Amino acid sequence: MARLFLVLFALLAAAAAARGASRPVVLELFTSQSCSSCPPADALLADLATSEADVLPLDFHVDYWNYLSWRDRFSLPAATQRQRTYAAALGAEVYTPQLVIDGTAQAVGSDRAAVIAAVARARAAVANEAPGTAPTLLLRDSNGRLAVEVGAGPSGGKLLLVGFDPMHVTQIGAGENAGRTLTEVNVVRSLKELPAWRGAATSLLVDKPAGARAVVLLQAADGHILAAATR
Repeated sequence: MARLFLVLFALLAAAAAARGASRPVVLELFTSQSCSSCPPADALLADLATSEADVLPLDFHVDYWNYLSWRDRFSLPAATQRQRTYAAALGAEVYTPQLVIDGTAQAVGSDRAAVIAAVARARAAVANEAPGTAPTLLLRDSNGRLAVEVGAGPSGGKLLLVGFDPMHVTQIGAGENAGRTLTEVNVVRSLKELPAWRGAATSLLVDKPAGARAVVLLQAADGHILAAATR
């Protein structure tokens, strides 16, 4: 059975390559419902989610705004830690709304011109990646759990399992956004680091994360997103 699955995996990977499949540009917005500057960034992220087929937007709600009169019910300490890790790597401040593009660049999440330009640069970088640079990455359901399949590649990386909900509409009752109704897409509900990928073909069976959908990210040591797969 294991050998049959490996053969099937190889066939699926070959089919994806034949179609010229390419990974999406991953957009990570660090936001908060308690921040009055964040709704325009959330709106831009939602716009990109519907208008750009080759991007994967993820809405990370940080928890450091919760001291105000409104507590963001989607806030996660893990989101705050991920933002701080990015800030240290990119030499940037920690602020909201902050958008990290493909793990290697950042911009003010509401600055449409800067965001569009950064996405275009990341898209060009993905298109110019040498064949074999990024391993094949698959995520599928498997008897109530998730199977993660990573192909062989030239180097290792970190695997992150993210659970998210496609959309939430929230009426804000207090704080800087009191009285507003916020529509947010791909709201992250959970983050979990999986065993590191060492460069060899790897198969993992993991529990489904909190959230209606899931994505697994493969990230290099320098933060660069190598591959992404959703279900």
